[in-house]
Amino acid sequence: MVGFLIALISGALMSVQGVFNTQVTKASGIWSASAFVQFTALIVCLGAWFVTERSSLLRVFSVQPRYMLLGGAIGAFITYTVIRSMDALGPAKAVMLIVVAQLAVAYLIELFGWFGVEKQPWEWRKAIGMAVAIIGIIVFKWK
Repeated sequence: MVGFLIALISGALMSVQGVFNTQVTKASGIWSASAFVQFTALIVCLGAWFVTERSSLLRVFSVQPRYMLLGGAIGAFITYTVIRSMDALGPAKAVMLIVVAQLAVAYLIELFGWFGVEKQPWEWRKAIGMAVAIIGIIVFKWK
C-alpha cells in the first residue's frame, strides 16, 4: 500500500514539475531551465543525504555495470522532453503519452529482463491493459 501511495505522489509531482519547468523555460531557455532543475535537485538530494544516511558518496561508483551511472544524464533529457512535450501538447495530453510510453518500456524491460531486472513471463492481461491505456489516449484526444 505504501508503494502504491508513493507512486501516486510521484506521478502528481511529475505533472506539477513539468508545468513549473515549462514556465521557467519560457522565462529563460530550455537548457538553462534544465540545468537549474538538475542543480536544485542536487542541492535537495545532498541535503537529504546529509540529514538521513551519510554513507560514502563515492560508493555509487561501485555499481556494476558502469552504464547504470547514466541515470542522471538520462534525467537531463527527461527534463528536456517533458518540457517540450508539455509546451507542445499541454499538460494532460503530454502526461498521458509519457505515462503510456513509460508503461510500455517498463513492460518490455520486465519481459526481456533487460538491465538486470528479473525476467517476467508474457501476460495477456498486461497487454490488454496497455491497449486500454492507448485507447484512452485516443478517446481523450477525440474531438
